Amino acid sequence: MSTTPFYGSDYDELAAFDPDIAGVLLSELERLRGGLQLIASENMSSPAVLTALGSTLSNKYAEGYPGRRYYGGCSEVDKAENLAIERCKDLFDADHANVQPHSGASANQAVYGAFLSPGDTILGMALPMGGHLTHGTKVSFSGKWFNAVHYGVDKRSEDIDYDQVAELAREHKPKVILAGGSAIPRLIDFEFFRNLADEIGAIFWVDAAHFIGLVAGKAIPSPVPYADVVTFTTHKVLRGPRSGALVCKAEHAAKLDKAVFPMMQGGPQMHTIAAKAVNFKECATPEYAAYVNAVIANAQALAAGLDAHGIRPTTGGTDTHLSLHDLQAVGVTGADAEARADAAGIVLNKNAIPFDPAKPNVASGIRVGTPSVTTQGMGPEQMKTIADLIATAVTKGDADPDNAVSKEVRAQVHELVGQFPAYPR
Repeated sequence: MSTTPFYGSDYDELAAFDPDIAGVLLSELERLRGGLQLIASENMSSPAVLTALGSTLSNKYAEGYPGRRYYGGCSEVDKAENLAIERCKDLFDADHANVQPHSGASANQAVYGAFLSPGDTILGMALPMGGHLTHGTKVSFSGKWFNAVHYGVDKRSEDIDYDQVAELAREHKPKVILAGGSAIPRLIDFEFFRNLADEIGAIFWVDAAHFIGLVAGKAIPSPVPYADVVTFTTHKVLRGPRSGALVCKAEHAAKLDKAVFPMMQGGPQMHTIAAKAVNFKECATPEYAAYVNAVIANAQALAAGLDAHGIRPTTGGTDTHLSLHDLQAVGVTGADAEARADAAGIVLNKNAIPFDPAKPNVASGIRVGTPSVTTQGMGPEQMKTIADLIATAVTKGDADPDNAVSKEVRAQVHELVGQFPAYPR
């Protein structure tokens, strides 16, 4: 057996050395090209981002921050991190940025570490109403270590119940008030939250993981002028590497930096930070601004198309990249809808709807998002077609890929994505 180290970055070299993993890479590419990717939290990073991710910067251990590392040999990775920081600050007009969090959850954990002690109270949106696991859910560290009080949505509008938010804030006096979540189709009133936080002396935190890309493209209002800290992922609409970051007001910079490192994380992933720098540069272009506006237009067209088939969008529609749909009128559960769509080559997810009578692992709704299909070049006309395909698969198909309806829809899906292939080069 050869003792020569394997340094190949080319697919052919990888295939020769490890055909098993090479096969997985190739089959995943074919999966992307062969179906409709409608998971709202997914996107397709550019070849430039992927190149940075696969670079030699992965080799460097760089605990600390630029100019203040615990290891030698960091001159080049310092350049990459400084570029990522400055581009992030410019993109969001922020006082300070930390680009080291490994994920959105890691960035969120840093906020807890910076501003809270175990047992302190936080006010955030309930997971079944559209919040996130790290916003105080009992199975998460956030719910185990902190006293989480949750607000929900108004029964009629299905949007955030701002009266309830104010009532709970004044009653419980949380140290942190949190806005944002994983299934919120409408814009959030950041000014309301800022004023409420000031009234009770709380930190105002926005978890913008889902919609930060729309902010970067100037398609929706920014939370940055209002929030003490904004955390986010760099994938989803932002279309960067799978990772996280945060921006904050200058007065909180030192506290949050210490919470990221050394409190919550060790060595940063320098190849990922370089990929974030590339992504932030991409997001500052006119082409990206046009892209995010198309994402919203497509989401609205898809929501309207599904509504026409009796698959009702909660809140009556969407202002963002995603819509949440109630399946009860068509007599299908979220779990069944997800399985039937998957059999037909359509990837989406089951999701609880507000006041859902079903268990979370069954759910009464589905969540659909348009970042990936918009990256592929699809527009509102294709969204109407996609809505028709989803409705057919969900209401007439089966979880069995060999079902006649599933096969027919899958053939139409293949024809559609063949016109707009993922990674066409």
